[in-house]
Order: sequence, then structure tokens, then C-alpha cells
Amino acid sequence: MIDEFLARNLSDVDEAVRKAAAVEIMPRFRRLADHEVDQKSGPHDLVTDADRKAEEYLTAALTRLLPGSAVVGEEAVHADPGVYGALRGDAPVWIVDPVDGTRQFVHGEPEFCTLVALAHRGELLASWTFAPALEEMTTAVRGQGAYVNGERILSGSPDPGAELRVATAHPLYTTEEERRVLARLDVPGVASRACGSAGLEYLKVARGEMDGLAFNWPSAWDHAAGLLLVAEAGGSQSTVDGVPFRVDRDNALPFAVGRDEATAVRIRELLRGE
Repeated sequence: MIDEFLARNLSDVDEAVRKAAAVEIMPRFRRLADHEVDQKSGPHDLVTDADRKAEEYLTAALTRLLPGSAVVGEEAVHADPGVYGALRGDAPVWIVDPVDGTRQFVHGEPEFCTLVALAHRGELLASWTFAPALEEMTTAVRGQGAYVNGERILSGSPDPGAELRVATAHPLYTTEEERRVLARLDVPGVASRACGSAGLEYLKVARGEMDGLAFNWPSAWDHAAGLLLVAEAGGSQSTVDGVPFRVDRDNALPFAVGRDEATAVRIRELLRGE
């Protein structure tokens, strides 16, 4: 059933993602009123009416396209953490981050995106990364490559001896212990910086504009689309215990992503203090 869906309905998902942005996100971009922005866990964890309305739109549209599927969305999980358990079930699951980079969105910066991935029993099958303010739609289907606006992208490998460019979890969202572990990347030959929108950082790795990532939070909606995207562009990833990060299980953190396997291994080894 899922293979048939992927063969016939990719363009319908693409259209649903674009419409969610056109109807619920872009009309609010740089026009948010104070009452349309709330805090969740703290002043740096923001949610807007655009997040909520776009997730509602996508939940309705995606389950209509694939009857019997479930949705694990960032805002739904915030309201009911039990929703996350669908990732371990037998039904196909849409993993949705309606506005990835909410902080940037609130500040009127264009570097935000909508992330959608389709998974089944933990396997990532397809993903969509749509940056409406940048007019870029990135898609990936397992075994079929990664594309930006219809053009295939490949991650390639860093130039031999070149400094590795690595984006890491932002210090605003990390504990002192997590920052201590990420600081292991502050070594000669590595240039690290705090990440912005996770989805767009994954895209930079898939394009070869960044060499790697180091993240220490497990939220599937931030990672699912990007992990498949990087894999289909030729990249690699693994947790600090040397196995791939999966959305349907608990993972050893942090985990490393690289534009090729050697880069991912190098980042992982540094994170382990090796």
C-alpha cells in the first residue's frame, strides 16, 4: 500500500505542504501580532498561530491522502506526549514540524521551513523540506535521491585537509553537560557554530555547504526529513554508540551527521572524546 502511495501521490503531498505554507504561514510572516506568539517551555521555546494552524492543515490533508495513517506533529505532541508513541506502531506515520525555525520566523528572518516525513515501522520513506520565504522545495524518497526544486543534489566529500564546518545544537537549548560534550568539537581542523533551523542545516549538509552536524535532542520532527535527505544525497549519520539514529526508538545522544561516512565518523569520535 505504501509503495503504491509513494508511486502515485508524491505530488499531492508536495501540494499540501505548499498550500499549508501559503494559507497559514506566509500570511503571518512579518505580520505576527503579540497575541499570536506564545512561549512553551520558556522564552526561547516559541510557538505561533502559524505553527498551530499549519499543523492542523497538514494533519487533515495528509491523513486524507493516506487513510489509516497517523500524524506525529510537534504541537500535537506538546499537547499530548502520548502521540509520540505512534512512531512505534504499525500504521504509516507522518512526522510534521509546521514551522522549523520558529525563532527566526518570529524575528522576520526567512530561514525557516516546513518539515514533513513519512515513516513506517521506523523506516524513513519520503521527506519534504519547504522553505517558503526562500522559494525552495526539497524532496527525498528512499532509494531515489534528493532534489531541490527538481534538481538532484549530492553532498560530496570535504576537500582533503580542509577544516570541517559543523553546526551544533544551539546553546540556548542545551544543558551545561550537553555544552561540555559539544565543546569536544572545538579542536584544530573543525569550525563549529550554533545551528539555526535544523531542517535547513540538514539541507546545507546535503548540498555540501556544511560538512556535518552534531545534535543532542531526539525530537523526530526536527530530524526525520533531514536524515533521509542527507542519506539520499550521499551522506551518513550515527549516534555516539555507533548505530544509526532512528525515530522509533530511544537513541544514545548526541548523534553525528556528515556529508560522507568518514566525516560522520570523525564527528562521532570527537563527541566520544576519542
